[in-house]
Amino acid sequence: MEFRKIFDTIPEQFDKFRPRYSQELFDSLIDYAKIGPGKKVLEIGPGTGQATEPILNTGCDYNAIELGEHLYAKMKEKFDDRPNFHIVNDDFITHDFSDMLGSDNNSGSNNDTRKFDLIYSAATIQWIPEDIAFSKTYDLLAPGGTLAMLLTKSEYKSTNPALHDDIQKIYDAYFKPETPYPHRSFHYQNAPNYGYVDFEERDFYGKREMTADEYIAFSGTHCDHMVIAEPYKTKFFEGLHKAVLDHGNKIIFNDTYVKYLAKKPF
Repeated sequence: MEFRKIFDTIPEQFDKFRPRYSQELFDSLIDYAKIGPGKKVLEIGPGTGQATEPILNTGCDYNAIELGEHLYAKMKEKFDDRPNFHIVNDDFITHDFSDMLGSDNNSGSNNDTRKFDLIYSAATIQWIPEDIAFSKTYDLLAPGGTLAMLLTKSEYKSTNPALHDDIQKIYDAYFKPETPYPHRSFHYQNAPNYGYVDFEERDFYGKREMTADEYIAFSGTHCDHMVIAEPYKTKFFEGLHKAVLDHGNKIIFNDTYVKYLAKKPF
């Protein structure tokens, strides 16, 4: 299986356990990009909607493209009754977006008026080759439009150093994925190399507390954890579960919700 399609094998688990983002982050993004009725938005790879509803709730013309057929079906199940919701099941890399942007036979019309005012992704754009990700989003944006790239960084060492040390021992012994994660070379800060301006990072903060069972379910949604081979996989997840149980059946994550912003110039 192509690595970027692996999440499509666990749509229900993905929907329940993948982290959400703070409302503060969305309020900031909506204000920055001036999103609301009459504005056209594209979400790249929404998964099961971890970053969808706050944007959809603005009344904008929300559009999404999702590669996974089961994730796509979950999005339809959750949001298809919303009149401003539109989604296609396809690959951003090869998709022809004329179906979302519409067509106009009036040769005197301004095609830029049909382009997106905001394109955003939540832990997705790094799966796309950098040159395609930045050049294609740039072409799809209207002048003055916003590209927003969201991700979550988490740490639990500061909340329980002893638990952190015990978990690291499990990783050292059993974390042996058959296929290494291949997309660590995506550089968000390279957006200006493709014509974008006003690049910046804004950080927001949150906290999650999980039981041992919840932590194992969450860990099972990491793509590189999903491809650990036996006999290591069972020992890995059993070890993680026991470590959290031994430390009071609780693990607390400090989350940093990162938002990278860039603008297409007028």
